[in-house]
Amino acid sequence: MQSNCWFLVVFLTGAIAQAADVCNPVNLTGPYAFQLSGLTNISGEQKPTASLGRLVFDGRGGLKGTASATFSGFLLGNPITGTYEAKPDCSVIWKLQDTSGAFQNFSGTLSPDGARIQFRQTDPGGAQRGIMQKTSDSCSAANLMKKYEYTISGSTTPMRAGDVARTITAKGTLDVAENGGFQVESDCLVRFALTIPVQDGPSPVTMTMRGFLVNGGLEILAFQTDPGAMVSARFSPSSK
Repeated sequence: MQSNCWFLVVFLTGAIAQAADVCNPVNLTGPYAFQLSGLTNISGEQKPTASLGRLVFDGRGGLKGTASATFSGFLLGNPITGTYEAKPDCSVIWKLQDTSGAFQNFSGTLSPDGARIQFRQTDPGGAQRGIMQKTSDSCSAANLMKKYEYTISGSTTPMRAGDVARTITAKGTLDVAENGGFQVESDCLVRFALTIPVQDGPSPVTMTMRGFLVNGGLEILAFQTDPGAMVSARFSPSSK
């Protein structure tokens, strides 16, 4: 019985090792959109933040793109450049530099098909909830789905007289035709307004959103661009 148990342990250990993901680093190439959110204390006091951007990996360890971030209620944006390294064990690290000369560092795990990266910012105090997905070289309104289901989370800070700090959490369905305000740019950037009910404030509230079409238009990674907002949103195909 003991030898049988030993064989079972060896067999299971070998099966787990064989089940580990293996990636081809060359699959990480072309344009990707990313979304990063959470708390950061990089600038001192811990505060919520949300970021959105588009990176193009050149297949040779270099990348470039654009990134926008909401921090302390302000929306900041910069062109960025950087370097990256993708490994066969699906780990990926990259470094970004903006026009001010500042660097930011990231680490994540690439899916075996090269379509998605779960990541975090590795600088001390950096935000931890990051998702990056493959996007297309170009997009149009034809890439939009008819309906999306969305999840929204984040917070707002007062920026003007009469503003109230709020925690935002919402789920719902967005009908693109009924919304009527979608603008799709050639780099797959989308701009639109989303109206949702808010439990602790006036209802409904209209949010100005910016996002990127990913996964062939099946999903949208987005965030709110209104002053005071640090709010992220994910849109996926509606089952209704």
